[in-house]
Amino acid sequence: MKFSEIVRKRADAVWEASFRHPFVTGIADGTLPLDCFRYYIQQDAYYLSVFAKVQALGAAKADDLATSNRMASHVRGTYEAELALHEKFAEQLGITPEEKARFEPAPSAYAYTSHLLRAAYTGHLGDIVAAILPCYWLYYEIGEKMQGAAPDVPVYREWIAAYGGEWFGKLVQEQIELLDALAESVSESDRERMLRHFVISSRYEWMFWEMAYRKETWPV
Repeated sequence: MKFSEIVRKRADAVWEASFRHPFVTGIADGTLPLDCFRYYIQQDAYYLSVFAKVQALGAAKADDLATSNRMASHVRGTYEAELALHEKFAEQLGITPEEKARFEPAPSAYAYTSHLLRAAYTGHLGDIVAAILPCYWLYYEIGEKMQGAAPDVPVYREWIAAYGGEWFGKLVQEQIELLDALAESVSESDRERMLRHFVISSRYEWMFWEMAYRKETWPV
């Protein structure tokens, strides 16, 4: 069994919980309150700004120039595709520059990005790919499951189209193959740590939906 198949199987129950989460199903059927999605877009823009830095650290830690180039390409993709889409959503949702200036990451968003940074700074490229892959892969599977859904809310239709497309699927498959290649060249203890990163990130993905659905704030 490939390492990617092992980690995907280990995280399956968590992913199934994401598929069933009311934030996710609410996008597909158009019932998600728009203020929850508005909250999510602001938190996700913050998340992606850190995600891109972690991808860049992956480029720096790669052992060969070709892999560094591909990781750097993913950084550009995060900026050009993901954040550009979020800017469009922000404009459609009326998120003002003043709101952006006052933005503060919610506890779950801060914790998730801190987990990614910890994996990146203390580990090798395998740790980085294992930690960031659930974000790629889970979104792609959600996008695939939502294909054919036609919610009445335009931004929800655009969100679905973005993550179920062929171009995104190619990026996901590239990272899956990279994970498998890296797992073959490291120790068993490294693989166990990589698996933990993958599962923890999968749990944080569920927590991110929950955070947005409840519009989480700091308790004190």
